[in-house]
Amino acid sequence: MLDDDHSLVLRVARGDEAAFAGLLGRHGPVMVRLAYRMLGDRAEAEDVAQEAFLRLWRKAPTWRDGPSGPGGWLQRVTMNLCLDRLRRRRFVVDGAAPEQVDPAASTIDQQSLIEARAQVAAAVGGLPARQRAALVLCYYEERSNAEAAAILGMSVSAVESLLARARRALRSILRAQGLETRDVMEAQP
Repeated sequence: MLDDDHSLVLRVARGDEAAFAGLLGRHGPVMVRLAYRMLGDRAEAEDVAQEAFLRLWRKAPTWRDGPSGPGGWLQRVTMNLCLDRLRRRRFVVDGAAPEQVDPAASTIDQQSLIEARAQVAAAVGGLPARQRAALVLCYYEERSNAEAAAILGMSVSAVESLLARARRALRSILRAQGLETRDVMEAQP
């Protein structure tokens, strides 16, 4: 896929809108999801993803392919845009979390799961921006620590440190709310 992405970027550099649409279709949903998990607001996440792709369009004529390709570059830009927005405002989570409830579960179980997901989303939203970024990339986006480090522009050991601090903070926050580790694992979106 990196080779395909690279050739698409070269075509974008020549003004090929179809190639740009191909990159947008391939990577757009990932960038929106990443930004949403960082910012907690769908409209703002779409704005961030749009800005990341606009930057790719502008950069295409001088593109130099790196080890993570255009997809990794877009994730890094998206993450940096999210971190910039978080620096400018205090992040507030409205408690809404994506719902994927087991239809076989009882109404009480469903409600408990929805509440647990909201608590997890609020706890993640309350983490410092860099810890949240490392957590989102490694756990939600299933990036390796090395990939997350490249996206965040830091060392692997720095990412591992952020993850350790994020896990400790989440454990403490969620225990204070009465959630057990098992509840948290079931509540992950």
